[in-house]
Amino acid sequence: MKKCSHSAHESLTEMNITPLLDLAFVLLVIFIITTIPPVKDTDLKLPTASKHEKDAPPKAYYISVQANGNLYLNQEAIKIEDLVQRLIDLRMDNQDLHVIVRGDAKTHYKLVREVVDHCQQANLAKIELATDIAK
Repeated sequence: MKKCSHSAHESLTEMNITPLLDLAFVLLVIFIITTIPPVKDTDLKLPTASKHEKDAPPKAYYISVQANGNLYLNQEAIKIEDLVQRLIDLRMDNQDLHVIVRGDAKTHYKLVREVVDHCQQANLAKIELATDIAK
């Protein structure tokens, strides 16, 4: 009496590669369709771009907030009560005033928020918060 048939062993050892071939043909068709042929119908002499000097970066005013609550506007000590009026004066001279608020890492966020609120009261459109890159 046979324990296993001969045909059962043959079917287990054969590998069906039809799905692999189908996948290969599909990928080949996708690569052929998505590859853009180079355009070489006529010879053209393309114009060259003129060199344009970069515009100077806009002058930014820095408001530094120390951990002890001291404020500096471009390294000049200022009180928080005088900040709004000083920013309004600067905005009158330059409508496109750009302010960057720099707070010490140990500064309470409340102080930084007050400075940003004062900048908004002075109707400044460009206010940024400076951060340091983590190493």
